[in-house]
Amino acid sequence: MSLAYDLNDAPNGAAAPAAALTRVLDLLGARATYTRNEEIYAQEDDVERLFRVISGVVRTTRVTIDGRRQVGDFYYPGDLFGLETGPLHEFSAEALTECQVESVRHAAVRTFAGDIELDRAILDATRRELRRVQGHVMLLGKKGAREKVAAFLLGLAEHEQFGGVDLPMGRQDMADYLGLTIETVSRMLTQLQSDNVVQFPSSRRFRVTQRYALEAIAE
Repeated sequence: MSLAYDLNDAPNGAAAPAAALTRVLDLLGARATYTRNEEIYAQEDDVERLFRVISGVVRTTRVTIDGRRQVGDFYYPGDLFGLETGPLHEFSAEALTECQVESVRHAAVRTFAGDIELDRAILDATRRELRRVQGHVMLLGKKGAREKVAAFLLGLAEHEQFGGVDLPMGRQDMADYLGLTIETVSRMLTQLQSDNVVQFPSSRRFRVTQRYALEAIAE
C-alpha cells in the first residue's frame, strides 16, 4: 500500500493518518538491509514494529498446518507492511530481493503521535491493507489459470519502467500466490508469450505487447 498521502487532504488541516505514520518513520525509523530470502520477521512473532520498504521487494508467506506455503503479497518501495489485527504476525516477511527496510516500534509511534493519532493511523493503514487482501481474494476467485496469471502480470505492469517490467519473484512464488502449481504457471506464461500478449526477454523481465488483450483475458 502506498504511503503517499498529502497532508492537505486531511479535513480541517489535521494531519492525515497515513501521513502521521510516515512522519514518525522519517524521524524515528531505523533502517536495515536484508539479502535475498533473508527473514525480516517470522510467522507468529510478536507484533512490535511497523515496517516500510525503502528499496527492493518484500514477500510475505505463511506455512499452513499441512505444510503448504502460501504467499500473502509483495511489497514495493513506499509500501507499509507488518500490520496485524492481533498480537502475532500471521505471515512471515522476507526479502524477495536485496532490500532496505525502515521500521519503528509501536511504542515510539505512540509516544511521538499519541494514542489517538496512532490508532487512527493504524486503522487507516489497515484499511489499505484490507483492500490488498480483497484484491488477492478476487484474484484467487477467478475461474481459470490463464485469467489468474494474466491478472497477476497486469498488476505488476503498474511498476513498468522503460523497456519492460521487472519480475522479482520466481515461478514458485507466483504459483504459491495464485494457488496454482508451478507447472501450470509456466504453461500459462508460455501461452501468453506464444499469443504475443507478453514477451519475456529474460525469465525475470517481461514486456506487455498487447495490453488490451491482457486486460481482456484478466477480466
